[in-house]
Amino acid sequence: MGIPKTGFSLIELMVVVAIIGILASIAYPSYLEQVRRSRRADATGALMGLAGAMERYYTEEGNYLGAATNADGVANTGSPRFFPDKSPLDGPDAFYKLEIHDASSDTYTLHAIPVGAQDGDKCGTLTLTQTGTRDMKGAGDDPPTISVCW
Repeated sequence: MGIPKTGFSLIELMVVVAIIGILASIAYPSYLEQVRRSRRADATGALMGLAGAMERYYTEEGNYLGAATNADGVANTGSPRFFPDKSPLDGPDAFYKLEIHDASSDTYTLHAIPVGAQDGDKCGTLTLTQTGTRDMKGAGDDPPTISVCW
């Protein structure tokens, strides 16, 4: 009687490695897309929160003009003065930059601009107006529908 041989052969090990590689090549891109979608959902929520803050500002001031200030001091475009200027609203990382554009006495457009790891998102810049109109800008040649991005 000899000593029984136990363990895996090199062929068996290579088959297992190949199977794991195939599964990973399918699962990882799907995982990344889910992460992008969750970041985008957070940005849409932040835009809705900023819209609510804009309406409170309008109630107090009677217009939207002073709600933001850009780097040059122009008061109708740029980062909000009374709301976080990034999404997620808390935490060190920013995946979207929140900005107010074209504010006037009775209109505004809010932008969520993808930055950092979210830069190059297929939905581009998400926009929201004072009437609740949702849109996307810079979504590329084959943009997804509004319902996919919002």
